[in-house]
Amino acid sequence: MSPQSTLNTSKALEGVHGVHLVPHAPFAIEENFSRLCTEANQILLMRNIWKQRPACLMPVHCCSLQGDRTIAETVVNVLTSLPFIVLGMQAPRQVILLPRKNWSTKLYANSLIGVGVASSLYHSSRGELRKYLRWADYTMIATTTVCLSRAIRNENPKYLMAASALFLPIQPLMVSVVHTGMMEVAFAKRALTDPDLRMAHNVHKMSSLLGGLLFIADDYFPSTPYIHAAWHLAAAIGVSTCNKLLE
Repeated sequence: MSPQSTLNTSKALEGVHGVHLVPHAPFAIEENFSRLCTEANQILLMRNIWKQRPACLMPVHCCSLQGDRTIAETVVNVLTSLPFIVLGMQAPRQVILLPRKNWSTKLYANSLIGVGVASSLYHSSRGELRKYLRWADYTMIATTTVCLSRAIRNENPKYLMAASALFLPIQPLMVSVVHTGMMEVAFAKRALTDPDLRMAHNVHKMSSLLGGLLFIADDYFPSTPYIHAAWHLAAAIGVSTCNKLLE
């Protein structure tokens, strides 16, 4: 078709009702295609970054073969879970004479007992049930950090507590990190003004550092036995020093 015939056809169509002619714009089409490709690449990049996010931002998952490979390892993991039950049973006696409301501290004590029970059940379990008990284990740990944060700081913002309750079932590790950080700040401030807490705070810092290293090592070397049990003991020492804040 010649340019002249194309022009005549365009003029003829201009009079037809409902027909709108758009000038041929190859550069606009190429620009739109390039923009779509760029957006698609950005989406793929964001997906890859999200897949590489830290474990604390991932939902709890479980490999039934990870940890507790032998009966001896299972027994040690269960035995090192029992100190949390003991600490939870001792906590109410430590806080019963406090002038503040005892509801938060009693809830924290009961959650400590729940941590010991959930951990023991998880490490002694096998098969499909194991992944659900691991979720219960991590959720109880997160619940304990929320209860401790609430017991130490009654002025916690309501929106923070509501968000913690919302994310607790799906992102327990993230909730644990947030409230553990708040507890650490409160502990450090109290230790600066109260000489009686300085020794407990020093022990707490060392146990927390050791526990963090063991937690990372357990994630990177899952086949190494007894690392998780050592983390249990370090965490129990840290919890015992946290109870000093409630006295």
